[in-house]
Amino acid sequence: MAGRIRDEDVVLVRERAPIADVIGESVQLRSAGGGRLKGLCPFHDEKTPSFNVNPALNMFHCFGCGQSGDVITFVRENDHLSFVEAVEHLAGRYGVQLQYEQGGSATGRNTGQRTRLVEAHRLAQEFFVEHLAGEEAVIGRSFLAERGFDQAAAEQFGVGYAPNGWDHLIVHLRGKGFSGEELLTAGLASEGKRGPIDRFRGRLTWPIRDITGDIIGFGARRLHESDNGPKYLNSPETPIYKKSHVLYGVDAAKKEIARRRQAVVVEGYTDVMAMHLAGVPTAVATCGTAFGADHIQVIRRLLMDQDEFRGEVIFTFDGDDAGQKAALKAFGDEQKFVAQTYVAISPDGMDPCDLRLAKGDVAVRDVVASRVPLVEFAIKSMLAKYDLETAEGRVQAMQTTAPLVAKIKDRALRPEYARRLAGWMGMEVEPVASRVAELAGDTRAPHQRRTTSPARSADAAAVAVEREAVKLAVQLPVLAGPLYDALGEEVFTDDDLRAVHQVVIAAGGAATSSGGEAWVTKLLEQCPDDRVRQHVTMLAVEGLRSDNPPDERYAGAVLARVQEHAVTRKVTELKPRLQRVNPVEDPEKYNALFTELIRLEQTARSHRERGIGAL
Repeated sequence: MAGRIRDEDVVLVRERAPIADVIGESVQLRSAGGGRLKGLCPFHDEKTPSFNVNPALNMFHCFGCGQSGDVITFVRENDHLSFVEAVEHLAGRYGVQLQYEQGGSATGRNTGQRTRLVEAHRLAQEFFVEHLAGEEAVIGRSFLAERGFDQAAAEQFGVGYAPNGWDHLIVHLRGKGFSGEELLTAGLASEGKRGPIDRFRGRLTWPIRDITGDIIGFGARRLHESDNGPKYLNSPETPIYKKSHVLYGVDAAKKEIARRRQAVVVEGYTDVMAMHLAGVPTAVATCGTAFGADHIQVIRRLLMDQDEFRGEVIFTFDGDDAGQKAALKAFGDEQKFVAQTYVAISPDGMDPCDLRLAKGDVAVRDVVASRVPLVEFAIKSMLAKYDLETAEGRVQAMQTTAPLVAKIKDRALRPEYARRLAGWMGMEVEPVASRVAELAGDTRAPHQRRTTSPARSADAAAVAVEREAVKLAVQLPVLAGPLYDALGEEVFTDDDLRAVHQVVIAAGGAATSSGGEAWVTKLLEQCPDDRVRQHVTMLAVEGLRSDNPPDERYAGAVLARVQEHAVTRKVTELKPRLQRVNPVEDPEKYNALFTELIRLEQTARSHRERGIGAL
């Protein structure tokens, strides 16, 4: 077993792997100002982006759930890897040759499980593609040609052929150094009566890639009448393949989804191919499972699905009963999107692959363009089940469909759809609108104004400026410098900020560093526990509040404001003491306190003047 990865190599991996590029594979990032980026957090569900990235310091932090760290931490948490596996994954991607303390490199050694399983899939993909050109695969090539896919299309989507035998792939991969146990774990082999056998035999294969482009599984289509297996056979759940988290084609579609702010969800591999080839490069599909909550999270992160950047999600379903049921289920999940959701169904019920073959690329694009709102489709599908010519049928229809209108997430749309529903059913608007409003609970309590005490406002202002000062020390220590280091612990009213200040001083002080990733790493090493480490990372990622690029003048103003607040607190504490002293009975003590008060007020005034322009 390989030894511990050298610290120098871990540092090199961090330097070589741009955090914005790595995270950008999974999360649509947009500028947050000051060189920072933001997006929807991949670690928890949110409607407003609180996930921030600081590329200059190679750090990320979510202000919603608190998850934070560097590029290695992100890969670990996002891909559910061990530390070693995450480092090896990034090293392989960015060309870092890892050395281990026991000697030797990663080549030929027992590297992380994910690395091994991904490599097995890569080699299996080469094997399948090679066999698609063979004599046995003529049936597979005919299948593709009959559906309008030529050799170039097959190459574009990596379509291959699994030869019709018991162990062709197993023998090939054993020759590459993989054990039968590894191939079973990878889902490339199944357990036979006499040992492992090929899982895919005599079938066309499609590589299933994760969002970064790594092959993590396969989908395989039955071709031979003698094959008693399912029409489509997919990889089983493995340590690297979780079908509820994977969308076929997402690696190829992610950039266009982000650019066009559109995602088209289709039902199968050939439908994705047809859509992309017809000029709809935002199409993706589930892999042998229903579209669910985890798939929604993937699409939302790529769309940056939030109020300010509304996109659209278009579902394509067959026009039959199964398609209508799928649409109703999708409407149930629709509330999890901020994006507008639509349904696109060809008039004759053909799927995208058949439609492209029968009527061409333009017809496929026209179907997408003629999409209808998902809520409208869902309501009309429900209405079709009732006899709207009778009073009883209309009442039953309203009882079933009014709850759908009441669930529309956009309040402004509910009255309009209530009116439409009344028209579709042939009823008066008022009873339908009243029923929808009743189900939606649209009776709002009076607004209650909250007041904030002056003392609480002052405390909040003090913490805000303290936070800005510590951020300067973490992000731009060259600006904070000796003035920051001279601050005493007592000036920080917030316990967490005081703890980070102590870390800065323990690391040698802001004046000793020119900043950058090495400085943040040094601070993290000085942290006494995970809580403080989390706050260091948070402050490294959070944007500074300067309207312009921060300079020495701004840093000086912030530090002056910190001192002003600290001195003002002393003034506040001193005034009651002075009031309790009788100047006649104890003139000496009174004069001493009065002199101190005057000095503190003058000092506060001086700091206030120097702090102009900060926060």
